[in-house]
Amino acid sequence: MISSVFHSALPPYVLGKAAIGETVRLRLRADSSLPIAKVLLRSTPEGEEIFTPLRRAADNNGVQWWETEVQIAVPQFDYRFLVYTDAGPHWLGAAGCTRYTPLDCNNFKLVCLNHLPDWVPEAIFYQIFPDRFCNGNDAISVRTGEYFLGSNPVERCDWHSFSADHARSHVFYGGDIPGIISKLDYLQELGVTALYLNPIFTAPSNHKYDVADYYHVDPHLGGDEALIALRQELSRRGMRLILDIVPNHCGCQNSWFQSAQQSLHAPEANFFSFRRHPDDYECWLEVDTLPRLNYASRLLRERMYEGHQAIMRYWLRPPYSIDGWRIDVANMLGRRGCHQLDHKIGRAMRRAIKSENQDAWILGEHFFDGTSHLQGDELDATMNYRGFTVPALQWICGRNFEAFRAEQTGHDRPGADCSYLPTADFISQINQFRAAVPERVAIGQLNLLDSHDTPRFYTMARENAELLKLAIAFQFTFQGVPCVYYGDEIGMVGGGDPDCRRPMEWQRERWNTEIFDYYRRLIALRRRSSALQSGSLQMLDHPQGVAYLRENGQERWLIALNRSDQAESSVDVRPAAIADGTRWREVLSGREAETAQGRLPLMPTGLGAAIWQECG
Repeated sequence: MISSVFHSALPPYVLGKAAIGETVRLRLRADSSLPIAKVLLRSTPEGEEIFTPLRRAADNNGVQWWETEVQIAVPQFDYRFLVYTDAGPHWLGAAGCTRYTPLDCNNFKLVCLNHLPDWVPEAIFYQIFPDRFCNGNDAISVRTGEYFLGSNPVERCDWHSFSADHARSHVFYGGDIPGIISKLDYLQELGVTALYLNPIFTAPSNHKYDVADYYHVDPHLGGDEALIALRQELSRRGMRLILDIVPNHCGCQNSWFQSAQQSLHAPEANFFSFRRHPDDYECWLEVDTLPRLNYASRLLRERMYEGHQAIMRYWLRPPYSIDGWRIDVANMLGRRGCHQLDHKIGRAMRRAIKSENQDAWILGEHFFDGTSHLQGDELDATMNYRGFTVPALQWICGRNFEAFRAEQTGHDRPGADCSYLPTADFISQINQFRAAVPERVAIGQLNLLDSHDTPRFYTMARENAELLKLAIAFQFTFQGVPCVYYGDEIGMVGGGDPDCRRPMEWQRERWNTEIFDYYRRLIALRRRSSALQSGSLQMLDHPQGVAYLRENGQERWLIALNRSDQAESSVDVRPAAIADGTRWREVLSGREAETAQGRLPLMPTGLGAAIWQECG
C-alpha cells in the first residue's frame, strides 16, 4: 500500500530545530505490510544531487519507520524521498507519491530564516470593519454634511437602516474603536484571541483605504488615544491585534500626493507616477482617488518601512505595540511596468518589521497564487482565498465568487462557475497550494470563509445552516489559522461589497443561535488541541466526501466531511497507519468506534462533519 508512505515537514516527522549548523532527524512512516527495500533522501544543497540512505527503525503498532539525520547548512533545505518497493521506485514529495520525477518546487522544505511567531497557530482571528461593528461614542461619529468625499457630502445613517444601494464610501454608520473595546467580553465569550481590523488611519471614506495620514488614527474612530486604550485592554486579556496597512496606494488628501501635485520638484514627487502632471497619474485599478505609490523611490521606501521612524515600524512600538500587519493588495505591491519590485520590496519590508519585533506577523492580501511570496523570506501568510476559501465554496456551495457576481449583475464574468467542484479536484487544489510552500508556512496561512471584499459564505450557501456548519468544521480542523468575519458567527447575510459590510446585529433575539453555538464549540475544540493548531495533515480516501488525519505525536484526529445526503460510510485508515483496535470518540455526538479491518466504520450520516479524536 504505497499510499501509506508519509512524511511531513513538522513533528513527529522532523525532530530538532531547523537552523543553520543544527542537525535534524527526518522520519518517514509506512504500513508495516508494505515491502520497502530501501529509502534514500534526495537533496541538492549546492545544486547537485546528494542521496543519503535512511535506516529502518523498529516497527511499532503495524507501522514501519525509516529515519536519518542531516545537518542543515543552507537557509532553505529542500528534500524528497526515493522509496524502493516491489512495484518499483517511488518519489515522495510534498505533493504526494509518484512514479515519475517530480518538480523540485514541490519538495519538502525546511526554512531556517523563517520565524512564524508561536502565537499565530494558536490564534482565533476575528475580522472587524470598524465603521460597521459597534458605536461606542456617538459624539465622535461623522455628521451628515460634515465634509465632502469627491462630489458627495458624507452621510451618517441609522444603524438599522442599511441599504446596499446606498452604502457607498461616503456613508457612515458610526462604528468606532470605543465600540470594539465595549464588545471584548463578547469576543472572549465566542473564544476569539486575536483581532484583525480593517484600516483605521485618518482617511475621508468609511473603508479608509484612501489614507490621508499614516501616522494618526482617524478621529472619527477615536484617534490615537482610543487605539492605545484598545491595546492596553487587549494586553490585559492576553489578546493580539493586527492592523491593515495600505502601502500600494494612498488617498488624494494625503499630504504626499498634494505636495507632488503642487510641484514636480517636491521631495514626494517621485512617490507617484505621473503620466501628465498634475492630474494624470497611475492609480489603483484606475480609481483616481487612489494614486499608486512608486517604490522605485528610495525616499518612499525610507518613510514606509526602512527608516527609523518609518510607518511600519512606528505602530509596532509602544504605546501601540500592534502584533503585525495585514498588507493590502500585496499581489500588486511594487509592480508597475518594467519595475517589478514585488519580491525585493517584500523581503525588505520583512527585514524591517522583524527587526522591530521578531514576533510580529506579516499577512498579505492575495486573491490569487501567492505561493512565491510564501517561501520564508517575505510574507508569513496570505489570506488563503485560492488555497482554501474558493475551493471550499465551490465544493460545498456549488458556485464561486465570479458566479455569484454574475447572478447579481446579469453580466458574464471570466471564471464564473455554477457547478460543484468534484471532490478529487477539490483535494487536488488545496494540496497543490499546500505543497508549494514550506509546511511551517502552511500552518500559519489565514483560512477564511469570507471577508469585507466577498459575499458572505452563508449567503453563498443560500442560507443553508448545515452547509455553513460543514464549512466551519473544515475551517477549524484544517491546517491553517481560522478567521471569523464579524457577524458570521450569528448568521449575518450579505452579497458583494458593500452588502457584505452591513452593521453588526447586536439584538440577540435576531441571531441564529444554532450557528453561534456551533462556532463556539468548534473554536473551543480548536483552542484545546495542539494537533489541530499546528499538526501535520494527511488526506485520506473517503467514498462520499473528504477525510484527513491531523497529528503531532501527542494527539491524533480523523475528520470526515460529507456534502451529500447519502448514508453513513467508512474510511480506509490504513494509509494513516492506524492499527486495528484503535478507539475513537466523535466529539460532536459523543459516539465511540473502533478501527477494524483497516477502517473506521462510522462517518457522517448524510450532510455534515464527523470529528474523531483518538481515545487516550
